[in-house]
Amino acid sequence: MQYHLASYYLPHEKPMVMIEKVHFVDEQQCICSVEVNKQGILSPFLNEDDALPNFYAIELMAQTIGVWNGYHGMVNYQKPTLGMLLGGRAIKSTLNAFPYNSHLMIHADLVLNDAKLANFECKITINQQIVTTGKLNVYEPDECELDNLFGQQRFG
Repeated sequence: MQYHLASYYLPHEKPMVMIEKVHFVDEQQCICSVEVNKQGILSPFLNEDDALPNFYAIELMAQTIGVWNGYHGMVNYQKPTLGMLLGGRAIKSTLNAFPYNSHLMIHADLVLNDAKLANFECKITINQQIVTTGKLNVYEPDECELDNLFGQQRFG
């Protein structure tokens, strides 16, 4: 199946879109990827060694979940909506930073989906080797909740 770029499914604007390609989406999972290089979308976030610090892993995983949600919303003729990361558990990485020219594959597997709350088991791989794992809890606020949080100043 052909997918749009990840930005199509997210309510974010540059430079806050941090993943590029969508490889797979179904009811239970989403797989996206991004290249770590100076020419790509991650360039504003690279450190002095041109590597991506590992603390960005949480955002990469959260945006992959956002693609999953945006894709399913679009199937139901809804535009991408803002989601909120409530927290993460057991976030572990074998790297301090993702090296320059590495190809990051980000996997998000649905564990629990209960109305507006969901939990995903996530991992990031380089060359089919798992380098980062974590469990993320996310929340999808409705329009009223977003208005209460942000008023008329919305992101996206």
